[in-house]
Amino acid sequence: MSKVKYGIIGLGWFGEYHGDSLAGLPNVELYALCTRTESRLKELGEKFGVKHLYTDYNEMLANPELEAVSVTTMWDQHRAPTLAALEAGKHVFLEKPMASSVADCRVIAEAAKATDKHFMVGHIVRFQPRYAGAKREIEAGKIGKIVSLYARRNIPAALGTAVLPKIGPIIGDGVHDTDIMLWYTGAKIETVYAQTLDVRGYKYPDIGWTMYRFDSGAIGVCENVWFMPDKVPYFPDERMEVVGTEGSIHIQETYPGISVIGQEGAYTPDTTYWYEVEPGVRKGALADELGYFVDCVQNNKPPTVITPEESLAATQACLAAEASAASGQIMSVQDFEG
Repeated sequence: MSKVKYGIIGLGWFGEYHGDSLAGLPNVELYALCTRTESRLKELGEKFGVKHLYTDYNEMLANPELEAVSVTTMWDQHRAPTLAALEAGKHVFLEKPMASSVADCRVIAEAAKATDKHFMVGHIVRFQPRYAGAKREIEAGKIGKIVSLYARRNIPAALGTAVLPKIGPIIGDGVHDTDIMLWYTGAKIETVYAQTLDVRGYKYPDIGWTMYRFDSGAIGVCENVWFMPDKVPYFPDERMEVVGTEGSIHIQETYPGISVIGQEGAYTPDTTYWYEVEPGVRKGALADELGYFVDCVQNNKPPTVITPEESLAATQACLAAEASAASGQIMSVQDFEG
């Protein structure tokens, strides 16, 4: 079976991580790259040995040899390249969050439904083994009906500095655990109340706390602090607790399995999401989800781990949470169209 000729639109740090992850997949040819910054384009073209380099994604998408693309632009720039790629007949992997408005999410979902090409939004936590394992235990009825969920996904302040001018913690990280809560419960979120705290005066607040009420009756809480001490020895600070009528599940409560202690203190390298096994090659949940998507392309089977509608629901809930924090009011999620 021939390799899938794959391209990346958007070459920020996560676009590069896509390249590193795709580089380790045996059934992928990293064929084309696109970014408006010519120096960055040249740098990553040399790194990955890619000759088809573009500053205009429309020119890239016009290449008939290109089969699939990752869209890894900033979240508020997802709509145009995604729609263009689908219209050009490419398979599309779109990074989360799906878009920066519910309206754009709906347009993207409708376009994905109308094409015969495969489309998937990258909700990486569904491919994290501990979370996927918890899903199997829940489906097996091990904890009964879910009544309470708590998730924590925090990062050091220095990392927050890099992203807070572009995106806030509720939609930036809370969308992960919001999606997982929806996945675990199989329910819809009825209402949301959120609070944020602006510590350093960036475009978006440093801290966000969100409380959901599900139509099943369950309550969910997401903690997203992008202001952890810079010397915190782990990244991300990630935990989840799921309580049911007959038991509970606790994810990543213990200290991570590998730690490095040096002259400047201790830290734990990430070995779950995108760890670098050799220069320019990453393994982990990101490579697993991209590998799953490429397998769907090669074998012409629709991705089922997550649907566009599920990604839309998580994004809608987080956008409603941000609106709640801004207004101080409880928001109806299903009616929210902001």
